[in-house]
Amino acid sequence: MKPSDFELPIDYLRSRRNNKWHMHPDDVIPAFVAEMDFAVAPPIKAAVEKIVAQQDYGYPKRIGERAERDVCDAFARHMKRRFNWETPAEQAICVADLVQGTFASVLAFSDPGDGVILQVPNYPPFRESITSTERKLIPLKMHDTGERFAHDLAELKGLVDAKTKIFLLCSPQNPTGRVFSKHELEAIGRYAIDHDLIIVSDEIHADLVYAPLKHIPIASLSPEIAARTVTLTSATKSFNIPGLRCGVMHFGSPELMARFHKRMPQRLMGQLNITGIDATIAAWEEGRPWLDAVLAYLAASRDRVVDVLAKEIPAIRVIKPEATYLAWLNCERLDLKSTAYDFFLEHAKVGFSAGETFEPDHTQFVRLNFATSTKILDGMLERMVAAVRQNRR
Repeated sequence: MKPSDFELPIDYLRSRRNNKWHMHPDDVIPAFVAEMDFAVAPPIKAAVEKIVAQQDYGYPKRIGERAERDVCDAFARHMKRRFNWETPAEQAICVADLVQGTFASVLAFSDPGDGVILQVPNYPPFRESITSTERKLIPLKMHDTGERFAHDLAELKGLVDAKTKIFLLCSPQNPTGRVFSKHELEAIGRYAIDHDLIIVSDEIHADLVYAPLKHIPIASLSPEIAARTVTLTSATKSFNIPGLRCGVMHFGSPELMARFHKRMPQRLMGQLNITGIDATIAAWEEGRPWLDAVLAYLAASRDRVVDVLAKEIPAIRVIKPEATYLAWLNCERLDLKSTAYDFFLEHAKVGFSAGETFEPDHTQFVRLNFATSTKILDGMLERMVAAVRQNRR
């Protein structure tokens, strides 16, 4: 596929009724919410058009079974093809949203007052799943090592006790873009075994990893680690269909799944809509050529962001993300009088994700979404450069 097959012009993007292009006035370039400014893969478009053509809006069924089973089967095949992880489809259930799966896991495997380990900075709903359910957040800091972001499990010493129940993992990590090595993941697995923790692993960005690195599902490492791991994933980020509301929760053992349902009956988890079902299956079964083309485009965009900032605004610290289409920008050396988010929104007319939503004291950080056309990305970078230069004067 060529970029022209999926690039969308700015006027078209502004005409759509989504959150990204309607959060700010038209003079602002949005670069916050994690969705791409690209047309979806042709197989997804065809699947949705078939539903419309047939006016197929009833309760979905496939070959005498609930249609969610087809999603779980497609999930298992996708995991085998892409990550060489062979796992039973019967140990998966469907959810409309991975945040729903996160909250449900926290509620199922812990009680109010129990501890939940969370890498920080973090995707904001992860923190909410802990604090709003009256659990105790135990932070595990992602440190800038000079080359990448990494955590040190030794920092948990003295913080973890018998009331710590869950390790909430984001792999690849959002917002830092880290892809964890087998060694790092095995260390987390051993730590969970030693401290009798359930691992809740959000792997929604697993398909968006840049060569030569590869994503490793933590549950694929060993039966012992799998037996205490809930894996959350979806086609929504990698195939740009977040509004279709379809995801998968996979349990590493039947016993873990039974334990979950003891507190979270299947009826409470809801059901998927037919569009999300068919779009997800089409993505995982037929979307590989589109995904490969988009990943190559994103890699070039990522490199462009890093190179332009290094040349034009070296005071902004950015480590090249190993995965995702999100760059974590440290603006502390700009010496701004406001938050970095407010500065760029007011002076550059660029709407990033505010750093303080990922970690309260990160007011001089922003997260940049570079999954857009080169033309729009260049406009964004030019505005940033001009705003910083003007501020220095």
